[in-house]
Amino acid sequence: MDWATWNRQFLESHLRQVRQCLERAEPSPPSPLAHLHLHLTTAQYVLQTALHGAPALERLGLIFGLTPFEVAVLVLGAGMELEATWSPLCAQAQGDPQRNYPTPALALKCLPQPHWSAFTPAAPLRYWQLIHLGNGSTLSTSSLRLDEQILHYLLGLNYLDTPLMHLVQPVATAHPLAPSHQDLAQHLQKLWQTNPRQSLIICGADRATRRDLVHQACHPQGYELWQAPAAVFAAPPKEMAPLLHRWQRQAQLTPAVLLIEGDALGEKEQMLGQYVQNNPTPIILSTPDRPAWPGNTLLILEAQALTLAEQRQLWQELWGQKLPPRTIDSLVWQFQLNRSQITHISQTVMGDQTITPEALPPKLWSACRRQSRTTLSDLAQRLNTQASWDDLVLPAAQLHILKELMAQVRQRATVYETWGMGGKTGRGLGLSVLFAGPSGTGKTLAADVLAHELGLDLYRIDLSAVVSKYIGETEKNLRRVFDAAEMSGAVLLFDEADALFGKRSEVKDSHDRYANIEVGYLLQRMEAYRGLAILTTNLKDALDAAFLRRIRYIVRFPFPDASQRAEIWRRSFPAQTPTQGLDYLKLAQLGVAGGNIRNIALNAAFLAADHGEPLQMRHLLLAARSEYIKLEKPLTDAEVRGWV
Repeated sequence: MDWATWNRQFLESHLRQVRQCLERAEPSPPSPLAHLHLHLTTAQYVLQTALHGAPALERLGLIFGLTPFEVAVLVLGAGMELEATWSPLCAQAQGDPQRNYPTPALALKCLPQPHWSAFTPAAPLRYWQLIHLGNGSTLSTSSLRLDEQILHYLLGLNYLDTPLMHLVQPVATAHPLAPSHQDLAQHLQKLWQTNPRQSLIICGADRATRRDLVHQACHPQGYELWQAPAAVFAAPPKEMAPLLHRWQRQAQLTPAVLLIEGDALGEKEQMLGQYVQNNPTPIILSTPDRPAWPGNTLLILEAQALTLAEQRQLWQELWGQKLPPRTIDSLVWQFQLNRSQITHISQTVMGDQTITPEALPPKLWSACRRQSRTTLSDLAQRLNTQASWDDLVLPAAQLHILKELMAQVRQRATVYETWGMGGKTGRGLGLSVLFAGPSGTGKTLAADVLAHELGLDLYRIDLSAVVSKYIGETEKNLRRVFDAAEMSGAVLLFDEADALFGKRSEVKDSHDRYANIEVGYLLQRMEAYRGLAILTTNLKDALDAAFLRRIRYIVRFPFPDASQRAEIWRRSFPAQTPTQGLDYLKLAQLGVAGGNIRNIALNAAFLAADHGEPLQMRHLLLAARSEYIKLEKPLTDAEVRGWV
């Protein structure tokens, strides 16, 4: 017989046995094993169990350590739900027509091997909520009802408990793992073979990779994998405790593993750690960083991102000869993608039959850029990069350095790997640049141009959100910025970075000591960051000397001279802007930087449009006066002589 038939007949045999007890209103004499009611020999029973597994009733007894009496109580509750004739039997056995339902007193009177301890709150029946007792005048006369999920479990129907449905989601499928991650999954599998209740922390790599790794370890053990975001555990402990207790029961019935995922656990970190440490069923806490709560006794497994070789091999497996090695190298060195992302990008691009071989590399680059785009809306702002070299007016020496930077980003794969200049450790390969100069001289615009020409996202870091007065929080925020940016190799712009990267002070108190730790951590991360990190400052002398030594390039943005200002004015008006009588040499008399020039040009254009006229010198004069008021500077006659 199949398992469903085997399970049904096994339950029916126990229902008949308990029914006989109710009909006699007393325990049956010591009876043979339940399987003999199926007309099976002991050998046949063992064989049937070996072929199809133990029936659900036996599994419950083994899982929760139930005594024969407690198993009989479950059968009593099941019979009441499944057979309408049990109500009068209960009333007759208790000698009370009104008491036509099971009670602890009835169970103690009629079922074999009774013991009162079965109904204490600490005993399995009530602790695991296998039964529920209603309100009665006494405990012994309270109604006894089988839990709904347990009833269905006895019938062979195993499903997620209803109170948990809004908390956890099944992880049904997983992507294949890279060799390094397969080794880690096998290690986790061996841990569960030794200790099926092993809980632990998995960190590093990315969320999808950590999830795939755990899923692959679960499958050979027969575990189902369920996922819950760490945010669901933010409720007060009194609210969460009953739900967590239900999960513990669920995990033993299925069996199952719970994967709690969180990118920034914050204050919940220690509370989650305590829950995981004290839980009797396997739970995996998935987080990018190693937890730092005190007293942690959990095992920590650290998953690394795909190596460059593993990423390259995957691209080659998916594309074969269709993708030039040079293109693969550029993608691998720029974007830190996991297996599922590379597979998804490849399948999407391959599905577009209109792409020519020449258009394939830029199409893949754009797809990788979108796929790896970071989510740092609370700490950074992604800027829309549209500027080109034509929008940037700088001396030739500064332009030459900026183009050197582009070459370093584009040729990293060739120089560091093919030519072996990256060394064996791979440390210190980050490209950090300092843009120093007065406000408005084009520092942010230059970052815009570099990101646009490189085809990368540009993120301006919000220092007011990063720097925290609380000890250790600035370091955590910086870690989030760099970890997220590593995936895409985005260009990071720390605008007006003086506040964060100032000279390290002498240690006078604990605040100074932690401030220095933050600077040291920043230096370390910038040195290891694979992308381009740009710092801007108006006061280069305010930066720490040790910090400047680790900067690869320092680009000084000078205040523009008259010829440069004339060129900035000339490039401030697009071809479609209607102008009349503009004199760029006279406009260059105005002693302001490029940022102010663009403000004046834009404000003047609004004035001209409002008057329904082409943009003229008089509109620029009005806009210049407004800009100088903002700058709290006097507008001299020499600067505007001959404008109107």
